[in-house]
Formats: sequence, structure tokens, C-alpha cells
Amino acid sequence: MTPNDPPEFGPYELLNCYANGVFPMSEGPDDQGLFLVDPERRGVFPLNGLKISKSLAKIVRSHRFDVRVNTAFAEIVRACGAPERPGAWINTPIVELYTQLHDLGHAHSVECWYAGKLVGGLYGVSLRGAFFGESMFSHMSNASKTALVHLVGRLNAGGFTLLDAQFITPHLRTLGAIDISRDAYHEFLHKALEHEGDFNPPDYLDSTFSNSVRSSSSDGGGGGITQSKTQIS
Repeated sequence: MTPNDPPEFGPYELLNCYANGVFPMSEGPDDQGLFLVDPERRGVFPLNGLKISKSLAKIVRSHRFDVRVNTAFAEIVRACGAPERPGAWINTPIVELYTQLHDLGHAHSVECWYAGKLVGGLYGVSLRGAFFGESMFSHMSNASKTALVHLVGRLNAGGFTLLDAQFITPHLRTLGAIDISRDAYHEFLHKALEHEGDFNPPDYLDSTFSNSVRSSSSDGGGGGITQSKTQIS
């Protein structure tokens, strides 16, 4: 390395970004650069406030999808970054960085399979008591929503207190996401990093969890998902 070479940006530097409340993006799939983002307003999911419709709860309980975790991480990231998707921003360096982070045990995918095919899912980064959702996709109705329900169930069971959705969108808002100020987000992040969450809680089974899911309207909130001790409201 010469004095003029840029500093290396690898998976540990990426984790440090999350610990400091910023995350990387690119200008698009064909761009090879990265830039860091720290939004003034941050989208988050209160872990006791996921909105689950009666129809979605029924789909989750029916086991329509074979829900798997971390069996097709790279495929999930590539599907989320498909160039034909509106607003696509995932480029090759991002795929490589997050795959390295996955190999270190800090990036995870929740996947929905149907008839042996990957039809939807999401991925994100776990760091102590915080989970940073990156992106999701769906090739079949309700597949990404089912993945989100299972993610929230897993995070609650594992003692997480923060689920970062990055930017708020009308779609995420219908599912219970809210936006908070940058200062409030950094406060919640600091608290989440004070303790350790477990993305693979002992004795947790997605198939068993599916049977317990109820709609938000039927139980007064939380969609029948065991609540964490998050203070986001």
C-alpha cells in the first residue's frame, strides 16, 4: 500500500459504522463506490408494535412458506439488489462486504421458500442488542411480510431492543414502522449496544413460532409476538 492508497474498508469497519449510527449505500447497482448515511429522521420498528393483518396472520400460521434462516444469504442480497427493482442501490462491493459480515456471524437472512424456490426474504446486520434491517424482496404475495414477522419474533425471543428500518416508507408505516429523530435514534442505539442479543435463541423454532402468531387487532398490538423490553414508542 502506498501513502496515496485509500484506507481499507472491510467488514470490521462496516460494523464500526453501524455502532456509530451510520450505514453505507451506493448510487446504484453499476456504481462501484460507497457513501455513508446518517438520516435526520430514522425509520424503526418498535418490537412490540408490528402490525399484522388477519390475512397475514392466517398465512403465517398456515405455514404456506418454508421459513429458513441463513441458508441463502448471498442469494437474498442479490435478489434485493436486482437492477430492475425501482430505486435499486445494492452494488457488487455491498454484496461482497455483507457476505463477509455474514461469514463472521453478524449478517443474517430470513428466507421464504415455496415449492423449493426462494420467493422472498430480507437481510440485515446484528450487533449486540440491535438489528439493522437492510432490504427485503418478494416474488410472491406476502413472502417479505412473512419474513418480517419471523424476524420480529426471533429478535424478541433473542432479547434485541432495536430494529432499525433506516428510511421510513408508506409501506413500512402500514406495518408499524415509525420515524424518530437522529438524536433519539442514537440514544436507542447506545442502549441497545449495552447488552447482547442472540439471533439464534436456544430452543427457538420458526415452525413453532408460526403457530403462535395472531393479528394485531385480535390481541391489542404486537401481533401476538412476545414483546421485548424496548422503550421505543
